[in-house]
Amino acid sequence: MAITPVQDRTITRQVQSKLMGRGLGVPCRIAVETSKGEVTLSGSVQQAQQKATAVQLTSGISGVRRVIDRLIIKLAIKY
Repeated sequence: MAITPVQDRTITRQVQSKLMGRGLGVPCRIAVETSKGEVTLSGSVQQAQQKATAVQLTSGISGVRRVIDRLIIKLAIKY
């Protein structure tokens, strides 16, 4: 069964909601794009655990066929 653009948008919203619910909104900067059930996570996080959590949460969402992890770890610099 093919994934439609409407389903892709629903997946994107669900991923964004899950990430925000786990505190991965601010200060993390994670962009979510979905195409045919493949979700690309890009942007930056501050810790390796945040990156792993984002990928794990995304993988667990119904309709996600594959997660493409393009997240980078960018440590916060305090002055």
